[in-house]
Amino acid sequence: MSMTSIFEATVNHFLGPILPFMQDPEVSEIMINSPHEIYVERGGVLVKTDARFEDEATLLAAVNNVLQYTGKRMSSEHPLIDSRLPDGSRVHVVLAPLSRTGTCMTIRKFSKVTFDGDFLVKVGSWTAQAMEYLQICVKAEKNLLVAGGTSSGKTSLLNVLSGFVPHNQRIVVIEDSAELELQQDHVVSLESRPPDRWGRGEVGIRDLFRSSLRLRPDRIIIGEVRGGEALDMIQAMTSGHAGSMSTLHANVAIDALNRLETLAMM
Repeated sequence: MSMTSIFEATVNHFLGPILPFMQDPEVSEIMINSPHEIYVERGGVLVKTDARFEDEATLLAAVNNVLQYTGKRMSSEHPLIDSRLPDGSRVHVVLAPLSRTGTCMTIRKFSKVTFDGDFLVKVGSWTAQAMEYLQICVKAEKNLLVAGGTSSGKTSLLNVLSGFVPHNQRIVVIEDSAELELQQDHVVSLESRPPDRWGRGEVGIRDLFRSSLRLRPDRIIIGEVRGGEALDMIQAMTSGHAGSMSTLHANVAIDALNRLETLAMM
């Protein structure tokens, strides 16, 4: 039995109260505001559920078990934690007293459906002409920034765009918590690491980006630009590392550029 299978079995045990939602393909996100208040997003609509954990200690035990899969731990020094489940679902935890109602955990479920450009044409998300244009942009090694609001599908679209990258190219992927599922053969996936209880050993997105430049990448894909790594990314894009891609929180194109400028000054 593999370590992943063992972790998956134990996580399913500790997350028993929300396991039906984890297995429901219609549920995209699970929001645990407190042991006795759990919401889900089903079909784009937030729904309050009757599910509940027995008490705060039970929820904390579940959180601790989830974090162990990525080698992370809970502590008062680091009350904001990103992690992921064995199936790739993204997890974010906020500990009390930052969360006034107790431990708060959100699980963004990993989609088991792999989208491609033709599927997005079929469902009307874009036109065949738009797909052809973006396919040409990717193959011509144009830099692409996918912008949108929370839960708007930025990561899913980035996955689709990455599928247009030629299979003979080397891709370096940098993320806080691994979400992207690239289909190419030659992919190096890097994941950031928080500091330990003594504040040592932190490896951020910016550190990984600088390291990636020495890994002979044909393409660099950053899951999401959130801070000062924006400056390094812009410099790399304009100095020989074209064809890079990333996502950014913004509602319209001009806001995305303004936000990128702000992040570059951080």
